[in-house]
Amino acid sequence: MDVSRQRELARHLADLRRNARQRSGLDERLVPPDADTAYRIARMVEEELGWDVVGWKIAGMKPGLQRQLRTSSPIYGRVFAPLIKASPARVEHARQCSPIPEVEYQVRLGADLPPRAQPYAIDEVGDAVASLHPGIELAECRFVHDAAFPPMPAILADGAGSGTIVLGDPIADWRSRDVAAQEVVLTCNGVERRRGSAAEAIDHPLVPLTWLANELSRTGIGLKAGQTISTGTLTGMLRPKAGETYVADFGPFGTVSAAYT
Repeated sequence: MDVSRQRELARHLADLRRNARQRSGLDERLVPPDADTAYRIARMVEEELGWDVVGWKIAGMKPGLQRQLRTSSPIYGRVFAPLIKASPARVEHARQCSPIPEVEYQVRLGADLPPRAQPYAIDEVGDAVASLHPGIELAECRFVHDAAFPPMPAILADGAGSGTIVLGDPIADWRSRDVAAQEVVLTCNGVERRRGSAAEAIDHPLVPLTWLANELSRTGIGLKAGQTISTGTLTGMLRPKAGETYVADFGPFGTVSAAYT
């Protein structure tokens, strides 16, 4: 896939994102041939938009979700300003592109994790964390989920379905508390829909964060202090409707809510 076609796809994806629109399918000549090409195009989308990257999303840390996402490895995407909101948050359902609410731990960095030759260890990545939050990622996709849905590299070029991050209050003394084992309950309009835990879905929030730090180091991008990282769904994926409010209850770590109006 030559650079001109990469740039063509990047401009198209930036236009869709800028205008909160979707499309059905993608011309075969514009489908990236592999993940590395797709991530280069995602970086071009950032250039085309000219928006600040204020965070990242991670998905597919374990094989079960990887199969659902049609990938053999974890994936990531950029979160753009101003799409980080404090709970309780509201979004307009009609302007969301194939929305999916996902309950996740959110990490806010207090130090840079720049590109380097030596891989990052989980302990030093943990040392760079300023705070850990309960949260909900309101994922989106610029491609309609229909029979023409394109292969995964096209989704990676679109930011791996990145959308809005909703943050709860910081978890006090999170390093000394068992955040991995804490069961999280997701309700919709007061009715329980899902349960899950980090131990089952991602092992621990620092595991996907360390993976991302090393991926972005390898590709010369790095992570920056102040960025917020959504570490992967604990409760799977749901299709919301207008008028629904989702509440994620992290027990002693607090609750987070997001409403689709």
